[in-house]
Amino acid sequence: MHMKKVFKILLCLVLLVFACAFVLAYYPVDSKTKHASISEERATVLRDEFAEPHHLITTSDGEILFLRRWNPDSIPPEKSGVAVLILHGITAYSGAYDMAGKPFSESGYVTFGLDYRGHGLSGGNRGDTPGKDRWIEDLGETVKYIKGLGFSEVVVLGHSLGVATAMLTANVVPDEISGLVLLSGAYEGRKGVSKEPTLLEKARFFASAIVRPSHQSYEYYREGMTVTKDSLFNLRYTPRFLMMLDVKTLRIPSDLNVPVLVGIGDGDELFTVEKVREFYDLVPGDQKEFVVMPNTTHAVIPRESWIMVVDWLDRTYASRGGE
Repeated sequence: MHMKKVFKILLCLVLLVFACAFVLAYYPVDSKTKHASISEERATVLRDEFAEPHHLITTSDGEILFLRRWNPDSIPPEKSGVAVLILHGITAYSGAYDMAGKPFSESGYVTFGLDYRGHGLSGGNRGDTPGKDRWIEDLGETVKYIKGLGFSEVVVLGHSLGVATAMLTANVVPDEISGLVLLSGAYEGRKGVSKEPTLLEKARFFASAIVRPSHQSYEYYREGMTVTKDSLFNLRYTPRFLMMLDVKTLRIPSDLNVPVLVGIGDGDELFTVEKVREFYDLVPGDQKEFVVMPNTTHAVIPRESWIMVVDWLDRTYASRGGE
């Protein structure tokens, strides 16, 4: 009888925990940003209506990835075999990188921008991923798709979250990429940029991770950030997206023998020059450069800074003619 009573108590405690988890996971929380992102269905409509240069990649699991394209008016022969692939930061999508795509293409480089699964005009649940393995497969399939278009060299450029994404790409298809440009990212951010979540916020997040991991229960927000009105940005993420990757354990393959450019703006609000330099020091090989971009913040990167990247591309690839 004593054991039966203990069992009933334990069962009641377990049921109570699950009940609390459900309440926390489904409890409505006011938005701090008041930002309204598009739905997956609306993304499909906008994708079908998109008339500018782009490609649609059907992944091995049947999803559609949107690949924006910036074409030069003319391509110098020495640049004809080189393509640049832009991987965007968190909350963003490829359209926000006109700031890079235009100066790159105007300088003679065919440039692509991938909308991650669940972002921008790509298919998939908004701000979500089925898991790390699927995320990595999307990246590898994208690079191989671009190579299949006839480009002998693909230079992968990652900004912010895109730095981690570019590093993942280097790990999954090391023989398919010819270089990396890693901007505005490090293993450690500035102290005090984001407030420590409250105990209740942490409880809600982990309850959502257990009860409904594919629901957009986390809103990206930090004090002082400018909230865009562009509905193609996504400020809400699912627990499984945010938990799929431990960035601090991510490394570029030690035997990856390609040129690497690491850059940071002198006014970056999220990362210090010193921490990005520490990240740079861990990049393997001797084909690497470090650049500090003047008058540049984390998200506002002027044309002059992108031209610094173009200069590196010219010095590194144009002389080889994409061979």
